[in-house]
Amino acid sequence: MIGRGIDQIMANPCDPALHERAMLSATGYIKLAERLHGPIPRRVAPTYIWGVALEELRHSNPDACIVNLETSITRSESYIPKGINYRVSPENADCLVAAGIDCCTLANNHVLDWGIAGLLDTMQVLDRLHIKHAGAGRERDQASAPAVLDLANKGRVLVFSFASVTSGTPENWAATSEAPGVNVLPDLSEATATAVSEGISAARQPGDVIVASVHWGSNWGYEIPDDARRFAHLLIEKAGVSVFHGHSSHHPRAIEIYRNRLILHGCGDFVNDYEGIAGYEEFRDDLPLMYLVDIDAKSGDLAKLEIVPLRILRFRLAHPSTEDATWICQTLDRESRQLGTRVVKSRDGHLTASW
Repeated sequence: MIGRGIDQIMANPCDPALHERAMLSATGYIKLAERLHGPIPRRVAPTYIWGVALEELRHSNPDACIVNLETSITRSESYIPKGINYRVSPENADCLVAAGIDCCTLANNHVLDWGIAGLLDTMQVLDRLHIKHAGAGRERDQASAPAVLDLANKGRVLVFSFASVTSGTPENWAATSEAPGVNVLPDLSEATATAVSEGISAARQPGDVIVASVHWGSNWGYEIPDDARRFAHLLIEKAGVSVFHGHSSHHPRAIEIYRNRLILHGCGDFVNDYEGIAGYEEFRDDLPLMYLVDIDAKSGDLAKLEIVPLRILRFRLAHPSTEDATWICQTLDRESRQLGTRVVKSRDGHLTASW
């Protein structure tokens, strides 16, 4: 992060604008979290941040683990002055391996925070770690190409990654035929959906499961714009997308099942550095969700959706309290049932969706 220090934030923790200009490094965010929840160890294993999520992953044993990586992995100093600039030191990227991440989507509004050098470093580190990635590249064709996940004896999953300008991703970050960048959606029109669908159809083979990962929309709030819903519907209709993986909002938004295909309008953050920062408490961004998606490989339809509620505590994923798990379930059900999906809590504390 770039800025001047944390004194002003500690004096005025409810002023979000201060967080955009007054933080010099991640250690400042650690101090804010410690003020709220106590000491955080300074030297930890790569598994630390994942906490109890690792138990859930071992139990569910997914065929593929996909995340949106909303940061650069670099030591580049060529940052773009934009208020908030995220980066991870390359030696700390082993945390992705510790969680068994198979694919990172990169089309978002932070992957170029440290310039082209930061983007190229990010892709190089992921390649070194044998983690597939999509949504950014050295030129347009690479940025728009899917990550191909070959599942032993189960076929392929193609992951396409896009960034919408509605998420704050600058349009001039788009990769061109001659310059690196990200896979930017200029708008959410039917024409754009048709062009995207044609690209997906050209890449897919019979039996492929298609994931469209889109960074879009605002950071806070529950409203789902009509053009966003139409865009997701069109990708399902025209390109046979099985999972529409929407993100950008810092908290979960509604779940929709359209033609038996999954739409996460906003999956929320999974791991973030907002602990101790005041201003949007009503959205409970400290309660992330892990989405366990079961797709019928033959039809491409959603067979089952199980959701694991968690809590960020001392920069680590922990089990939520019963009250917190009930709150996130009721909130997700309230928003999702407007789109025809119900969410209930099961006996093991997980959430399940019905449609």
